[in-house]
Amino acid sequence: MLDRTGTPAALRTAAEIADEVLFPAALATDAGERPPVGHLDLLAREGFYGLAAPPGVGTLDLPDFPAVCRVIETLAGGCLTTTFVWAQHHSAVMAAANSGTPGVREAWLEPLATGTRRAGLAMGAVIRPGPPQLAAKAVDGGYVFTGSAPWISGWGAVDTLYTAARDENDTIVWALLDAAESPTLSVRPLRMVGLQASATVTADFDNHPVPAERITALMPLAEWVARDPSTLRFNGSLALGLAGRAIRMLDGGPLADQLDQARDDLDQAGPQDLPAARAAASELALRACAALAVHSGSRAVLLDQHAQRLMREATFLLVFGSRPGIRDGLLDLLSRPRR
Repeated sequence: MLDRTGTPAALRTAAEIADEVLFPAALATDAGERPPVGHLDLLAREGFYGLAAPPGVGTLDLPDFPAVCRVIETLAGGCLTTTFVWAQHHSAVMAAANSGTPGVREAWLEPLATGTRRAGLAMGAVIRPGPPQLAAKAVDGGYVFTGSAPWISGWGAVDTLYTAARDENDTIVWALLDAAESPTLSVRPLRMVGLQASATVTADFDNHPVPAERITALMPLAEWVARDPSTLRFNGSLALGLAGRAIRMLDGGPLADQLDQARDDLDQAGPQDLPAARAAASELALRACAALAVHSGSRAVLLDQHAQRLMREATFLLVFGSRPGIRDGLLDLLSRPRR
């Protein structure tokens, strides 16, 4: 549904949440141990946990994928930590919606789409070249997972892990697991320069049982590698949101036009162009946040100032969700001679 200005109602609601709830609390959130549960509850009440749900399940009425990305950008401009944890939930929603495993859609889609269940994401150990850090072995009744998942965010704020492990045939086994420590699953907290309150951990699996009814899909690694470039748009919105907040605090200027261009480039990029567009968005976030720090003067180094928080978060986004093409694009942008 659009309002009289043509803005989707969900985007207007996201802007209200970002400006009236998330941003005023962002410094306190940054200093905490995990995102405030009240923020996540609010996103659930307003239907935002169903952002990736299919029609008839989700309650948001967004006209197209760019509008979905604009919601993520808007919330990220309010509080990157909260948005970062919430954004990783949507892979599980899509997995439940599209699973061919009998009973998965019926058991998981509605709780995930409403935020009754909240998911984290553990996939980085599988898509890297070489032997998988998290291995899957078929056993009677399902699989066991052994190894580590190096980056899982939202520990203590999520109850479900959408997890990928890889078997000896280079098949990715995707599963919905309980986000709880057990004799076969333990976690180690990580300390990071930014988003420390995202409660990001490394998880260690030791023959962790995965029942067949928790498997959402099996996918050859080569198929994932082929489709991966088309998935890069989603996370680019985090950098745009950070840049947009810094630019608003600078009262616009030439960086505002660059933000619009970066957004258009991401929306229009094909899979082959997305790494460069993602790199440009992250580089813009870094420049915008650096400009805000300079504009703020010596106060920018104080921990009660948004400038230092945004600068640390921009550093985080330089490497989050990276791929070789994004890294190479960033290194090129950051190494170019300046007049």
